[in-house]
Amino acid sequence: MGMTNLDTRPDEEVCGAVVPRGPVVERYDAREVPLGGIRAMQVRRTLPQRGLPFVGAWCFLDEFGPQRVDMRVLPHPHTGLQTVTWPVAGEIRHRDSVGSDVVVRPGQLNLMTAGRGIAHSEFSLGDEPFVHAAQLWVALPDGPADGPASFQQVGDLPVWEAPRVRATVMVGSVDGAVSAARVHSPLVGADVVVEPGGAVEVPVRSGFEHAVLVLSGSVEVAGVPHGPGGLLYLGDGRDSVALQADEGARLLLLGGEPFGHDLVMWWNFVGRTHAEIAQARAAWESPDRADRFGEVAGHDGARIPAPELPNVRLQPRRRDAR
Repeated sequence: MGMTNLDTRPDEEVCGAVVPRGPVVERYDAREVPLGGIRAMQVRRTLPQRGLPFVGAWCFLDEFGPQRVDMRVLPHPHTGLQTVTWPVAGEIRHRDSVGSDVVVRPGQLNLMTAGRGIAHSEFSLGDEPFVHAAQLWVALPDGPADGPASFQQVGDLPVWEAPRVRATVMVGSVDGAVSAARVHSPLVGADVVVEPGGAVEVPVRSGFEHAVLVLSGSVEVAGVPHGPGGLLYLGDGRDSVALQADEGARLLLLGGEPFGHDLVMWWNFVGRTHAEIAQARAAWESPDRADRFGEVAGHDGARIPAPELPNVRLQPRRRDAR
C-alpha cells in the first residue's frame, strides 16, 4: 500500500491548477506503473494526468490489488503533501519519524501530513497477504506546506446512508456526515457501496469539482457507464452525483475546491519550484537528513535513496481552456 512513488527514474511533473467549466463527464484511463522494490507489484495510477493534474487538492491517486503481495517499503521522505491510505483488504504496519507505529486495517484511514518533511515506512503483515488499497496525496496550501509534520489515524468514520447505498466518509463531509480527518483545503473523499439495484443522488457541493474511481463492479455515474481502471471526472457545478448499479459496485467519490497553487511533483516531494524539490532531495541524501526528515525507528538506518534529479525542466501541466 506504500504511500510512495518508488520509480527509480520518476518524471518531474509541474502541475497547473485545474479551472473547472461546469459539469462534464470525462474518462481518464489509468496508467499501469511497476513499482520497483515491491515484488510483482503493479499499481493503476489515475492522478496526475496531463489533462487533469488535480481534483480539488487531490493530486495523486494509485490503486493496487486485489492481489497477494509481500510489501516492504523502507523509510522514504515526503514534503508538501498529506498522504491518505485507504485499505480495502489487508493490513499494513505504518511507522514514521514523528513516532507513529500503527497498523491500518479496512475501515480505518491513515492521514500523514508531511509539511516541510517527514519519513515513513510501510510493511504488509503476514506472508504474501491479500491486499487491495487506494493511496492518495493531498497537496498542501501555503503555510501548512512548510509547517510541522504530523500523523492521524481515524477509525470511527461517519456513514451516510440511503436505500441500498452506504457511503463511508473518509475526508470532509457528505450531507452532514463529517469525518474527523484534519485536512487543510475544502475536500471530500467517500467510499461508496451501491448494492445491486441501488440508485441514489449523492448530495455534493456545487463549488467542488468531483471524480469517481470504481474499485469493483460497474456503475452508471451521471448516466454514464463506468467500471474499474479509470477515473471519471465530473467537473463542478453539481448539487448531486447520480449513481446506479444494477449488479452492485464499490467506488471512491473524490472532490474539492479547485486548488489555487502551481505545483512541482517529483518522486515523493511536492513543492512550488524546482529549487524546492532539489533542496528536499539534497536534504534526504545528506548525512544530516534527520534534521529535516527525522528518523523512522526499527530499520537500523536502512532507507530508500532518492533518484537522480532530471537535467531538464518540463513545462507546467495545465488543463486546456474550454
